Amino acid sequence: MILREQYLAKLRMFREKDVIKVVTGIRRCGKSTLLEQFREELIREGVGEDRIIYINFEDLAYENLLDYHAMYDYITARLSDSGYTYIFLDEVQRVPEFQKAVDSLYIKKNTDVYVTGSNSDLLSSELATLLTGRYIEIRMLPLSFKEYVSAFPGADKKELFRNYLTYGSMPYILNMTGREAADIYLNGIYHTIIMTDIAMRHPQTDMSVLESILRYLMHNVGNLVSSANIANTLTSSGRKTSYNTVEKYISFLTESYLIYEAPRYDVKGKQHLKSLSKYYAADTGLRGILLANRESDIGHILENVIYLELLRRGCKVSVGKLDDREVDFIAENSDGIEYFQVAATALDPDKLKTELEPLARIKDNYPKTLITLDDYDLGTHNGIRTQNAIDFLLK
Repeated sequence: MILREQYLAKLRMFREKDVIKVVTGIRRCGKSTLLEQFREELIREGVGEDRIIYINFEDLAYENLLDYHAMYDYITARLSDSGYTYIFLDEVQRVPEFQKAVDSLYIKKNTDVYVTGSNSDLLSSELATLLTGRYIEIRMLPLSFKEYVSAFPGADKKELFRNYLTYGSMPYILNMTGREAADIYLNGIYHTIIMTDIAMRHPQTDMSVLESILRYLMHNVGNLVSSANIANTLTSSGRKTSYNTVEKYISFLTESYLIYEAPRYDVKGKQHLKSLSKYYAADTGLRGILLANRESDIGHILENVIYLELLRRGCKVSVGKLDDREVDFIAENSDGIEYFQVAATALDPDKLKTELEPLARIKDNYPKTLITLDDYDLGTHNGIRTQNAIDFLLK
């Protein structure tokens, strides 16, 4: 079991603090395992098991608690009289109006509440309505490459990286041997998300249109797209689709964490733009099972991986617009801003010049980096550093 130290550190930071800890993320990215790891850590520190209440609402054993009154009664009957009671509610969105019970548990003395869920709209809207200012969200992603490598001590990192790009980074994918087993497993995750997190929550959804939109976005990872273009493309192929439908279905896909949106940012105007965005897959393995020739666009797959890594590092990520040129990523966090270009290779001098030019046009003094798969760094050019992708991911 890979220790998800990055996320454990956040749970420790807010342990016994007066906020509800909400862990969100795509199905099977490791949320349940994270709670289990934190629970084991508490026990090692001397917290008695009688002070830990753990409920996984996908477990049939807890089916009788899918009513929020029953869940509340079950938990309050087990609250400890000595010290904090740690309450873990896994996939809590399965309980209708769960937020009412969570709020009541939160206001009780000496309760420390942790919940997970696989739908951002549910956890951001219902919880936010009732619990404004009383919860923090920890957004979880599948394994980073550094975590992935830790499962294979001594293995060749280039080979591991090829597998990471091809099969993705869902934690359990490490137990799959061969492409057939991996694809069967990933197909299972995909159809669970589609049917459970989207179809059941939005029963009027035309699933064939939704999946066509998803495939379009997956195929165009790394390209600027618009809802109008998607609607026109589907309509011209004989499936009449409106702009509003495309917008709505994209929101369903982002809610379920299948895709992430990177908006455009005007570097000179210092403002976000409403037109056009880029979309990235939550997992390159899931993207692969939806597309033929999964390995034919290595540059865009690499861009997807770097995007997710920047999110893991706590960055707000945008796509930069600079006159008629594009900066792949503007990454902003509490430490400041960094600019990134991503390319499969820049060994050719003309290609290197093309990749460096947008970064060179930016006149501020924030760090600028070109990331490639080339085996060695290509030096520093007018303050712009180059870095191998594997080295960047293992920092």
